[in-house]
Amino acid sequence: MSDKKTTLGFIGIGLMGKPMTLRLLDAGFNVKVWNRSPEKLQPVINAGAQACPSIAELVRTSEVIILCLADTKVVESIIRNDVAPNGTAGKLLIDLSSIHPENTRQLAALLHEKCAMGWVDAPVSGGVAGAELGNLAIMAGGSLENIDIARIVLAPLYQQLTHMGEVGSGQVTKICNQMIVSCNVLVIAEMMALAKQAGVDAKQIPAALAGGFADSKPLQIVGSEMASETFEPVKWRVKTLLKDLNMAVDLSVKQGNAVPMSALASQLMQLHGSHGYLEQDPATLIKLYAKTDA
Repeated sequence: MSDKKTTLGFIGIGLMGKPMTLRLLDAGFNVKVWNRSPEKLQPVINAGAQACPSIAELVRTSEVIILCLADTKVVESIIRNDVAPNGTAGKLLIDLSSIHPENTRQLAALLHEKCAMGWVDAPVSGGVAGAELGNLAIMAGGSLENIDIARIVLAPLYQQLTHMGEVGSGQVTKICNQMIVSCNVLVIAEMMALAKQAGVDAKQIPAALAGGFADSKPLQIVGSEMASETFEPVKWRVKTLLKDLNMAVDLSVKQGNAVPMSALASQLMQLHGSHGYLEQDPATLIKLYAKTDA
């Protein structure tokens, strides 16, 4: 189950799922696909993927099932209603989604109990560009045996895959990642708005700060988009960062830790989302700080 003859079943052909599926196909894997909105499947079908009429069929006819879904609720529904009733021993589920660690552990235990399938939580970082180029960072939780399979199956997708510990540890690590990313993007937005108001050519800020201590991938990508007010195409969404920040706050409460920066970031992201930006790119966060005429 660890070579390119392995049949993969990919569920969730969205912003990230599409380029990842295309890379798996290009690497020579046999990939079966299912998506809630079937019309989004055409690009991967054109590239050689085989569409399944149901998740049940995909699970029955695939050796490794890969999820790339929106949130905990969606993952839980698919596991309980479709994967667990149709899975069999020896198969592996790899969840690329970013969901709550506690639910991950519960669902992995349920899947093992119902059909003896293994579980690797393998959330990714790097965005659509990273998925297209195959240089994602993957933080993974699971047994050594299952992680070894995931390393081979996911090889076309990542620059590095780090085994963080048992099931759930990958999701904890992704939450840590998103705390940094979200706070960074928010401070970039307020900085860009301030620079514009103060008369600085904000379009030059990413280049001016490149290589210094303030530099980061978000600055180079989102900063430039904020400066030029380029908000489309949408490459990631405000609601995704909000979801992950809320999980960070919830995890901190359960662990008895204080996360004041991330808690404030969550409130600011919620405020921005409430103005109609949940489905928009985080580059729009500059609008949260931009002055408007009275």
